[in-house]
Amino acid sequence: MTVKRIGILTSGGDCAGLNAVIRAVVLRASDGYGWHVTGIREGTHGLLSDPPEAVTLTPGMATSNLLRLGGTILGTTNKGDPFAFPMPDGSKRDRSGEVIAGFRKLGLDALIGIGGDGSFAILRRLAQQGAIPFVGIPKTIDNDVARTEEAIGYSTAVATVAEALDRLQPTAASHSRVMVIEVMGRDAGHIAVAAAIAGGADAALIPEIPWRLDAVARKIEAVKAGGRNFALVVVAEAVRTEEGAPVKASTGRYGGIGHYVGDRLAEATGAETRVTVLGHVQRGGMPNAADRLLASAFGVHAVDLIAQGKFDRMVAWWNRDVIDVPLASVVDHAAVVDPAGPLVRTARGLGICLGDR
Repeated sequence: MTVKRIGILTSGGDCAGLNAVIRAVVLRASDGYGWHVTGIREGTHGLLSDPPEAVTLTPGMATSNLLRLGGTILGTTNKGDPFAFPMPDGSKRDRSGEVIAGFRKLGLDALIGIGGDGSFAILRRLAQQGAIPFVGIPKTIDNDVARTEEAIGYSTAVATVAEALDRLQPTAASHSRVMVIEVMGRDAGHIAVAAAIAGGADAALIPEIPWRLDAVARKIEAVKAGGRNFALVVVAEAVRTEEGAPVKASTGRYGGIGHYVGDRLAEATGAETRVTVLGHVQRGGMPNAADRLLASAFGVHAVDLIAQGKFDRMVAWWNRDVIDVPLASVVDHAAVVDPAGPLVRTARGLGICLGDR
C-alpha cells in the first residue's frame, strides 16, 4: 500500500507519556518517511463530528517540550462506546459507521491508537468493520495490558506512589501512626505491590490476593514489637472487603477501600491511622525518563509497522526489546499480578505482608 497520511488518537484514561508517543510518531513519520500526521481529538469522539475534529501535527510541534508534557494534547475519552453510543433520550445507538466515515473524510491511509485493552477491543472492531489499517500502542498506569511487560504511564505512576510513601514516612514516624495509602488499580495490583517494594511499605493489599484483617494486624503488631513506631500500608482501589464485597463510591467507581482498611486496622490494633487517597495524582504530571524512553520506542516502532504493511498489531516491550504482537492476543486478556510471580516473591522476601499469611 502507498502511505501518505496517517492518523493518531489517544483513547481511554490519560497517563504520563502520551505526548511523548505523539512526538515520536510525528518525527518518525515526517522525517523518516515523508508522511503527514493528523491528530484526532477526543479519541473516537473526534471522528463523530462533521467535519471531524482533527489537527495537523508537524515536526515543528514535536519539540522536547512535548516530550516532557503530561496528559495528551489531543484529548481523550473513556466513555461513549461508538457501538452503543448513549443518546440524549437515554437510548443507545450504533454510531460505528459514523466513526469510520469520519476516518475516510480525513483521507487517512492508516491509524495508530494509543490505549488499553478496553480501547483496543473497540478500535480493533472499528478497524475490522471499516477495513482500516490499524496499529495499537499500549498505555495504562495499571499495567494490565496483555503481551507486554510494561505499558506507557505505569513507571511514572509507581514513582509517584513511591514518592508519596517517602513523604508520608516522616509524618508517620513523628506521630506514631499507621499510614494507609489507597492507589489506583481497577483490575490489577501492579502499582500497589511495586510501589510498596520501592517505597518500603510494610503491607500491600492487591485484588489478586484475598486478605485477612488478622494477618495485617499481626504485621502491624510485629513492627511495633520490633521497636518501630509507625507502619505504611498500600491498598489497591479494587481490593475487596474481607467478605469479598467491592467498595465503591456513589458514582459506581472504585473508592473507599483505603478508609475501610484504615478503620479496621485502628479497631484491631488500637493504632492511630490516617488514610491518603492519591487518585488522579498518579495519572498526571511530567513523565519520568523510563516512560519517555518507552513511549519513544513504541512510537517509532508503530510507524515502522505501517511502513512494513503490518496491521492489526500492538507494539510491546518484551525481554528488553520492542516487538509487536497480534491484537487478537491482547483483547480480553488482562495481565494481572501473578501471585507466584517476581513482584510477589520479592515483596514476601522483604517481609511485606500481602494480607494472606
